[in-house]
Amino acid sequence: MDRKRLFEIIEKDDDNDKLSLAYDIFMIVMILISLIPLAFKGENPVFTIMDKMAVTVFIIDYLLRWFTADYKFGDHSWKSFARYPFSFFAIVDLIAILPSLSIISNSFRALRILRMVRALRVVRVFKALRYSRSFEIIGDVLHESKRSLIAVGALAIGYILISALVIFNVEPESFGNFFDAVYWATVSLTTVGYGDIYPVTTIGRIITMVSAMFGIAVVALPAGIITAGYVSEVRRRDEEKQAEKARAAAQENAEE
Repeated sequence: MDRKRLFEIIEKDDDNDKLSLAYDIFMIVMILISLIPLAFKGENPVFTIMDKMAVTVFIIDYLLRWFTADYKFGDHSWKSFARYPFSFFAIVDLIAILPSLSIISNSFRALRILRMVRALRVVRVFKALRYSRSFEIIGDVLHESKRSLIAVGALAIGYILISALVIFNVEPESFGNFFDAVYWATVSLTTVGYGDIYPVTTIGRIITMVSAMFGIAVVALPAGIITAGYVSEVRRRDEEKQAEKARAAAQENAEE
């Protein structure tokens, strides 16, 4: 099997490629198996075996993707192989692997501290995203809309900091430190309002109401941007499929 075919199996999304589909299903199953131990406390020999199997598969998958990185980036040079470890999913894959390396070999005992942070294994959920077309579309939408989303994020952060500064100076008795004020501003902006920290003066309550109303608009903005982008991207892909089918049909008619 050549490297191009290997790339098509592990990376390329093609509904007609049964081997590629089988590989995707296998990887999703392994990801789910690797998450089972997180639902239980303590160590169990069966869970250790399951984790060994999963992390071995993840390592092989990581190496295969690195081995075919030049096909992924369309640049058959060393730059593709140097670039791959810094790509988003490569970093996710590496983080998913590291916490379990110490159970495979004693040589990785230095990484045992990572195993103590069991929550890191939850990152494996993000490995499954590459096998979902819907999440692939969302990823493209986020990339295309990044400027708008960054602007909204900057607006939200700016308002949180300003609100925190104002409320911290208006009600220093209710907020022990500036972080408490930032925490209050964040939950107020997102209209969550846990109620564990809250202003008691009239001015403080007015600031809270304004923050909550402003938060409704800020939270709605990224949702609208992503939804509009998602619908547009799905429509674009459907049009491309229809055009491809039309070209294929025209080519068949021409050959006849």
